[in-house]
Amino acid sequence: MWASWATPRRRKNVLVFDDPKVVPHTCFLMTTCKPLLFLMCALLIPAMASAETTRPIEDPSGRALRAFHKSLRRTARGIVTTRIMQFGASHTSADVFTGKIRRFFQSKFGDAGHGYVMPARPWKTYGHRDVRIDSSDGWLSERAFRKGTRKDGLYGLGGFSCASDSSEDWAKVSTSIRSKFGKAVSRFEVAYLRQPKGGRFDLLVDGEHYRRVRSRSRHVRAGSVSIRVPDGPHELEIRPVGDGEVRLLGTILERNKPGVVVDTLGINGTRASVWLHWDEALWTSQMKRRKPNLVILAYGTNEAGDTHVSINRYEEQLELVLKRLKRAAPQASCVLIGPTDRPIVQNGKTTHRERTDSIIAVQRRVSAEFRCGFWDASAAMGGPLSIVRWSKQNPPLARKDYVHLTSLGYERLGEEFSRALMRGFRPR
Repeated sequence: MWASWATPRRRKNVLVFDDPKVVPHTCFLMTTCKPLLFLMCALLIPAMASAETTRPIEDPSGRALRAFHKSLRRTARGIVTTRIMQFGASHTSADVFTGKIRRFFQSKFGDAGHGYVMPARPWKTYGHRDVRIDSSDGWLSERAFRKGTRKDGLYGLGGFSCASDSSEDWAKVSTSIRSKFGKAVSRFEVAYLRQPKGGRFDLLVDGEHYRRVRSRSRHVRAGSVSIRVPDGPHELEIRPVGDGEVRLLGTILERNKPGVVVDTLGINGTRASVWLHWDEALWTSQMKRRKPNLVILAYGTNEAGDTHVSINRYEEQLELVLKRLKRAAPQASCVLIGPTDRPIVQNGKTTHRERTDSIIAVQRRVSAEFRCGFWDASAAMGGPLSIVRWSKQNPPLARKDYVHLTSLGYERLGEEFSRALMRGFRPR
C-alpha cells in the first residue's frame, strides 16, 4: 500500500506525483500503467538515477565550466572542436579513466581525433586507448625526478620527452583498428625541441617518406611540424637520421571536423608540484598552441602519503601550479579532481588516512580561489575505506594495494565524472 505522499493525482488526464523521488518505484508498482506512461517511466528512470547518484562538481563561483560548456555548444552546432586536457599521476596515465571521458564526449559530440600521445614510449607500460603506439628501445625518456634525467625542464606538454641520436631508433603512432573510436586522422602534429646540436629526422606516412625535418637551431625552443592526410586510417613513423639528438615532445592526432579531443597527460607516481620543475616558457608555448577549453588536474592521491611535506607547503605549491596554469591558458575552464580513497594498512589493520581529508580541504579552497571546479573523487567512491569495498566487489573495482583501481573501477569513476561535467550544460 502506498503512503499518501506517493499517491498520484490526476490533473487534466496527466498523472502527477507529489514527490518526484518516488517516480521510478511507482512506475514499476503501477501494473495498470498505460503504454504511454511506461514510456515516460523508461525515460525518467535513467535521467533521475543519474542526477541523484552523480557527485556534482563544486563551483562556488558558478563560472568554472562556463568556457567549456560554451565551446561544447559550438561543437554541437558543428562549428569548432572542443579540447579537454587532463594532467595527473597513475590514475591518469593509464588512459582508462581519461579514455572513458574521451569516449563519453566523442559519442555525444563527435570524434575529432585522439589528441596527444608520445610516439616513443617514455616507459614500458605507456599506452593509450583507441590509438596504437610502438617504438624501438633506444629512446632516452626524461622527466623531472627521474633518475639520470637532465634537469633542464625541457619537456613536452605532458612533462616528459624522448630523445635519440641513433638512426637505428624509430617511433610509430597509428589510428585504431578494432575500436569504433580513433579510427581516423586527418592531421598529425609532431612537437620537438629545437636546439643548437639538434639532429634531423624523417617522417614517414603509411610507410612512404613524407619529409625530413631539421631540429638544429641557435636558440632552444619548441618546434612543430604538421602533416595533413586524407581523413581516414593512417600511420606516422619518426626516424632520426643520426646526425644529432632528436628530442621529441609529443604528437597530436586530430581530424578536420568538429568534435571532442581529450589529451591524456599523466606520469606515474608524480605530484602536482612537478609542474614547478618544467621550463615554463617552453611548456606555456605548447599550451597556447593547443588552446584547451577545459583543463583537469587529477592529483592528490600520492600527496596524501607525503607526510614529510606540510599541508601549508602543499597549499603554497598548488597555488603556484594554478597560477602557472592560468597564465598559460586563461581562456580555459579548469577542474581539480581530488584524491581517491587511500587508507593506511598497518599490522593487518586498515584505517582511514586523515591526511587525505586535509588534501581535499586544500584543493577545495584553492579551486574556489582560482574559480576552478572541484570534484571529490573520494566521496564519489563512497568516502573513507570505500576502496576496500571496491576491491571486494565481484568483479573488483579496485586493486588490493588500496591505491589503484581496476579498469572497471576507472571506467565507473570516469563515467561519473563525465556526467558531472555535463550537469548544467544547456544545448542552446
